[in-house]
Amino acid sequence: MLDLTRLGWGQENHAFLQVWASRFQPGGTLEHLRSWSDQQRAATSAETAVRLFEIGWNTDVRQAARKIKCPVLIVHAERDLVSPIEQGRLLANLIPDCRFVQLDTDNHMPLADEPAWSQLVTEVRSFLAEPNSARTTGRSALPLDQLTPRERAVLEGIAEGLDNSELAAALRLSEKTVRNHITRVFDKICVAHRYQAIVLAREAGLGRAGRSASPR
Repeated sequence: MLDLTRLGWGQENHAFLQVWASRFQPGGTLEHLRSWSDQQRAATSAETAVRLFEIGWNTDVRQAARKIKCPVLIVHAERDLVSPIEQGRLLANLIPDCRFVQLDTDNHMPLADEPAWSQLVTEVRSFLAEPNSARTTGRSALPLDQLTPRERAVLEGIAEGLDNSELAAALRLSEKTVRNHITRVFDKICVAHRYQAIVLAREAGLGRAGRSASPR
């Protein structure tokens, strides 16, 4: 990819642009491909682009993400070929006050005529218009009062990123018992997947750095 970038950056008829466009906008037209060429030429040189790729691909932001203190919105294409959606979920799980939105699209950069674009615009506008007080109030929506102390401790551990074996060790339970608790917790907070539970728990203020999973 780096070699292709050096040779084809900003060149409309080069194979690099075909590869780039097919990954960033697989649903795009020839005009979209040409627009990528224009943007690349206007943005930077081929050598600088290569250097930026090298830096980006070798930068680990996991520790820095945990230190973010402002609200964050992550909007991620469901079938993104550039950045797998699992990476977006991972990042959202690490940021304390983060909202994760999944777009139903193949395009890393949504096209203006697909529903995902309207959803993207709506989500961004809603996020920017929402006062901090509303975000704080929204955290109480998670039905924590319906959880037993043990279930609350399990959810706390999930929010901290602990896997089942780590939860079992922290709570001195068997992994089977932990799985049973997780099933009940997911039913009570109305989620189907672990990443959804993490996001909701983090929004509710659980899983802050320095806490340990223990029954309340």
